[in-house]
Amino acid sequence: MSLDPILTAAGAVSLAVILASAASHKLRAPAWFRRQVAEYRLLPSALHGPAARALPLLEGALALALLWPATRGPAALAALALVGLYAAAIGINLSRGRRDLDCGCAGPGAPQPLHPRLLLRNLLLAGLALAAAAPAAPRALGVFDGFVVLAATAVTVLLYAAIEVWLANQPRLLGLSGR
Repeated sequence: MSLDPILTAAGAVSLAVILASAASHKLRAPAWFRRQVAEYRLLPSALHGPAARALPLLEGALALALLWPATRGPAALAALALVGLYAAAIGINLSRGRRDLDCGCAGPGAPQPLHPRLLLRNLLLAGLALAAAAPAAPRALGVFDGFVVLAATAVTVLLYAAIEVWLANQPRLLGLSGR
């Protein structure tokens, strides 16, 4: 099944913006991110540093690759795998009862305790990756289509940012956190 090229482009550009933002906050605070990787307790300590350096570089590379039609499909599938890896890390720690752990999703200034809602958020990111990976119907995009892609991207990224803020503030709003 092929999708309208507006949908594949909007999915790819939206996911690229989200991945670039994630890479940015990890690259700006490498010591913080290394601690986040260690806190998940999934890797031997010798791999905390290499993983903390590699993950934001991978996110950045995928963000760039999503912007070119020739590399979009493979990049979207790799992003899908990365989102799945992050969801697995969250799920494993939730199953361990570790809801006090900051997911590390929104950067050092916006802690988000682990919660099953993060898995739903990752499912939405997986949907963007699948839309970006889908074959596009054979039709050329016009100038107006470009504006539609930009508008759809803006709406998607703003909705994602609103969800991130809501997830970060949910414990405070419910009185569940002393933060």
